[in-house]
Amino acid sequence: MSSDLDPYVFTTDTLPSDPRFLPPLANGLLGWRVFNSVLHMGGVYNGEGGHCHRADVPCPVAVKAEMEDAVQHIYSLNTNTGIFTHTLTSASATASQSLYCHRFYPNMIVMEVLLERQVTSDQPVSVNLLSSFTPQSKDIVFETGPGYKGGSYILGQTSTAEFPGGSCPSVHLIWTPVPSTLVLPPEQSQARWGFILVVANSLDSAQTSFDEALGLMATGNLRPSHEKAWKELWLQSKVEVSGSRDLNKALIGCMFYLLSAFPSIHDDSRSFGGVSPGGLSNGGDGQDYWGHVFWDQDIWMYPGIALFYPKLARAVLEYRVGTVDGAKDNAQKQGFKGLKFPWESAVSGREVCPEDIYGQQEIHINGDVTLAFQHYLYLTEDLSMFKEGRGSEVVYGVADYWVSRVNWNPDDQMYHLLGVMPPDEYYYNVNNSVYTNAAAKLSLQFAVELANLLQDAAPKEWQEVAEHIKIPFDQESQYHPEFDGYTKGHPVKQADTVLLGYPLGLPMPPEVRRNDLTIYEQVTDPNGPAMTWGMFAIGWLELGEAEKAQLLLEKCFKNIQGPFQVWSESSDGSGAVNFLTGMGGFLQAVLFGYTGFRVQKDCLAFSPLLPNDIQELCLRGMNYLGSKMDWLLRKEEVCIILREQSHSADTFDLQVVLKESGMKIPLTPGKPVTFHRQPGSICKVESATSCWPF
Repeated sequence: MSSDLDPYVFTTDTLPSDPRFLPPLANGLLGWRVFNSVLHMGGVYNGEGGHCHRADVPCPVAVKAEMEDAVQHIYSLNTNTGIFTHTLTSASATASQSLYCHRFYPNMIVMEVLLERQVTSDQPVSVNLLSSFTPQSKDIVFETGPGYKGGSYILGQTSTAEFPGGSCPSVHLIWTPVPSTLVLPPEQSQARWGFILVVANSLDSAQTSFDEALGLMATGNLRPSHEKAWKELWLQSKVEVSGSRDLNKALIGCMFYLLSAFPSIHDDSRSFGGVSPGGLSNGGDGQDYWGHVFWDQDIWMYPGIALFYPKLARAVLEYRVGTVDGAKDNAQKQGFKGLKFPWESAVSGREVCPEDIYGQQEIHINGDVTLAFQHYLYLTEDLSMFKEGRGSEVVYGVADYWVSRVNWNPDDQMYHLLGVMPPDEYYYNVNNSVYTNAAAKLSLQFAVELANLLQDAAPKEWQEVAEHIKIPFDQESQYHPEFDGYTKGHPVKQADTVLLGYPLGLPMPPEVRRNDLTIYEQVTDPNGPAMTWGMFAIGWLELGEAEKAQLLLEKCFKNIQGPFQVWSESSDGSGAVNFLTGMGGFLQAVLFGYTGFRVQKDCLAFSPLLPNDIQELCLRGMNYLGSKMDWLLRKEEVCIILREQSHSADTFDLQVVLKESGMKIPLTPGKPVTFHRQPGSICKVESATSCWPF
């Protein structure tokens, strides 16, 4: 049984039969699946090269509550507060066990137990706490240290570095010991207990965090500070629809789990370890892609977050900047110049994919990384990311790689990329993957654009290769073959060629866009990864076919498992769990499909269209050029309210430019702008004439 009274609270009286679909709790540094005996810490991996995986850290709050009397169980995940609660109700008492990864203090995981009498009695009431914790790990050799302020303490170090000569991270745990039984004395009607777990990379950091937790608990602010941080986060983003309860709940789940994978908006440590397909709660040895970071982060998860949270978007870019040395090493090992970002990344940026062919051939990752940088610049105009933040080093390094990687073909007078694997991994060692080549073209063009903007010298080869790289196209059938020699009708694994239209934005006539969608939809593996159908939905919405798009989007519901809205990679429940990649693709289908948002150089374009069963879409806190906007999309009407503007020298006056009428409507804070549904754009007032390609 599940309750649908509040779409932000996922409630059931029965836990999933498969423990993989228990809710994950995370805060960008720590990740844990409730009741699981292990947790993970961002940036803490064990194993060299292809054996590298998230190190299992034992979890002292891996505890299940039980009462001896017959009880009713209720399990709920409140996504408003990021708190999971197990409530046990008997005839005489109620026990509530609450678990959360602290949203503001990222080194903390907290368990609270509240025991309340239901009836007056002269007998004590007890709750048993069954722990699966052991202070051991197959990845970390722990030793026991001296206790600290009533807390137990263990410390250890991973056994094997990511690469020869690399460092092995240390892990320090301090926690409040958990007794096997809690007792409410006869003279008390209720009692509350708090248990703190702190995980850090040093003893000093662990002790500091434990001291903070004790102080917060003493003043009654431990839980309120966590809830306040989640409330603040949600105030900056809401994605809600009316007309489909299931869709609305799915969107809330996607936003919650994606936000849980990112650091606090107040975190200035710059130690973010990236986002893996299964998030921080998953990724141990042989599980959920080992916790590695793929293109999933940059193409699938990043866009929906970047639309609301520029600081979190920047954290993704800073993660990539931090792996530049490894990317340089990868390129040199392949015999090329510049940077080759790893297909699977951990901390150093060196390739850690267990199978060499992916790292060697799935080179579209370079274009994927660059696209995230490009969208960030267009959304924020934050040049500091590219100057002091070294973003230009990434963009230029990728451009140098493409120039050294292409081959000139004298027959067609074009540059070719040979021996690659496209996003569709059913094929390998192919020539001129259309997605890879298009991504290379766009990243080279952006490198030239950025160099001009920063007044850096751009090698002429960047523009030369961008203009003459081959983009496979079948003139007779008017569609893009996936690669040279692709046979129309052959099966494909996932969204590949359809990504040309979005997110790459490769210009093409509507007829070609339609042909690409039609041809590849018919042959895409129905059991392929979850993010695929969201991209098809965006394409059909682009062409005005909202009902067709909605049918494809609804295929994704098969990937949502159980009462806690946890996604699986495949619709049968197999593959990676807490599959953030699929959630990101699903979210984009609404954020960029229903709205028609397209992040462009001089504007944010829109072309809204809602399916029949969706009455309205509400987006709150969308961030563009330092200003926050709330959008309400209805069947035939759009309303935009400029919520606030940052008080900096880079704040711009914005306006709405409507495509059909050419009307320009200034956006003033607090003043709604309403117009008939039609395409248009948001742009700076002084750039109005160039923001839409009329």
